[in-house]
Amino acid sequence: MSTSSKLARAVVGGGLDARPTRRRKRIALAIAAAADLLQLGLAPLFGEGALSPLDDALDVLVALLLVLVLGWRWRTAFALVLELIPGVALFPSWTAAMLTLPSAPPEEVEAAPALPPPPAEPSRAR
Repeated sequence: MSTSSKLARAVVGGGLDARPTRRRKRIALAIAAAADLLQLGLAPLFGEGALSPLDDALDVLVALLLVLVLGWRWRTAFALVLELIPGVALFPSWTAAMLTLPSAPPEEVEAAPALPPPPAEPSRAR
């Protein structure tokens, strides 16, 4: 298998509509939160939105990392477009996009054994 097909499989993952695992969602949320905190903490450098080359570089890096972790998602593209609007970079759009991403249901947990029925009350003989 060629390197490009391996990368394509990693990006697309299990399909465009496949839900990410909880682990992948947590990783994506950590990346998104770190980017939003960095943008908020260094607001004077990132306040210009698409006019700031530093902001553009961070946004493209975050988008690429999220695509590598989650595969292609329209939420990632939408968050990238929002981040390019001047002033919107101060809103945590990366984090908001990742929080709204549904994750796969947890794996089936083996059910605990059923409790035995309560003991029958002894009948009272008269």
